[in-house]
Amino acid sequence: MKATLLQKSRLKLDDTRFVEIVIWQVSSPLRGSAHDFKYRLVCVDNEVCVLRYDNEMGKGDHKHIGEIEVSYTFTTLDQLVEDFWADVAQL
Repeated sequence: MKATLLQKSRLKLDDTRFVEIVIWQVSSPLRGSAHDFKYRLVCVDNEVCVLRYDNEMGKGDHKHIGEIEVSYTFTTLDQLVEDFWADVAQL
């Protein structure tokens, strides 16, 4: 599967927290997703992932809030990033 890296960034929020966003455009949708992107957006606090949006192959689009995993409805990349930052603000 061919992939093109669209974004890879890491932002330190404070002394204990950081956010990392990695987004790839893939040649065909991953199993479980209906779009041509592979992504991982994470917020880590004290070396523990407290929030993660991803579309792991076979699982489709979903997010993890702490230990809880819930479905996520992907619409656009812009909306994905906006939703992620809205959840980060709630932490």
